[in-house]
Amino acid sequence: MKTITLEQPGHFTLGETESPTLSSAEEALVRVRRVGVCGTDLHAYQGNQPFFTYPRILGHELGVEIVEVGPNEAGLQPGDRCAVEPYLNCGECIACRRGKTNCCVRLQVLGVHTDGGMRELIRVPVRKLHKSSVLTLEQLALVETLGIGAHAVDRAKLEPEEFALVIGAGPIGLSVIQFAQAAGAQVIVLDVNPRRLEFCRRQLNVAFTLRADENPLEQVKAITAGDMPTAVFDATGSAQSMHNAFQYVAHGGRIVFVGLVQADISFHDPDLHRRELTILATRNSTGADFQRIISLLESGQVDTTPWITHRAACQEMIGQFPRWLEPETGVIKAMVEF
Repeated sequence: MKTITLEQPGHFTLGETESPTLSSAEEALVRVRRVGVCGTDLHAYQGNQPFFTYPRILGHELGVEIVEVGPNEAGLQPGDRCAVEPYLNCGECIACRRGKTNCCVRLQVLGVHTDGGMRELIRVPVRKLHKSSVLTLEQLALVETLGIGAHAVDRAKLEPEEFALVIGAGPIGLSVIQFAQAAGAQVIVLDVNPRRLEFCRRQLNVAFTLRADENPLEQVKAITAGDMPTAVFDATGSAQSMHNAFQYVAHGGRIVFVGLVQADISFHDPDLHRRELTILATRNSTGADFQRIISLLESGQVDTTPWITHRAACQEMIGQFPRWLEPETGVIKAMVEF
């Protein structure tokens, strides 16, 4: 079967590997149809993704069709289209026992800690498949990205009408924006890229979009009548941006770090205590998040139509991938077709 492998930073290969077979009644064999390209994949290509080793088959945003599956409680059958929840948890650790499967002590994420879906066939646990008879394969491949934003917004417990600042308008930031809007928050978006801010205004109807190089702190103060946002989400994966996020938070507010960076983040402790801030980390999402997002997509409450800006067949991806890292390319979400 065709398989794309990231052999080392900056170097993909397209080759043939042996097709997998089922080894357990708890597994399903699925044909990968669509793979979304995530910031994690871009960082891995550049050589700066935490918790990563090479060689690695990337791909954790997957739209798949079931090829083979045994009897199961979900009633899944060959031919069913599914999103894949790529977080392989142990089910036994303290986090799993408390329902926080997304931060399992022994978590293995497809395409990060273990080989992922940039190949024609992959074996996955049946319990990690989420079916839809309505959604397209591309929509199903976007469920994982949307789950990051949905989980982050749930962590923040947003209330209607409160101001929420989203720093970073890449795909993860966009997913935060959509679920913050769904929660009724007044969303402000801050980014360095004017194309992405225009996308937020035009496609997501964001009223307040700010450029990072145009005195954003004063603009945020003006928008909030001096109060500042009560929730700040940083989705940049930039240590400097995460450090700067503290200046935007209202007294009694909270910061949610959605992006991941391989660095230390510091803050001025008296300022933290004076404002009694809450700092939240958010990681991945849960099976319940996947089910909720699929329902929202099926009902039309969340629209992914504008998201996919670039597509490539698997044979073409290696040549196109380096361009997807360049800001002038205007990539929001690239999709690989198998």
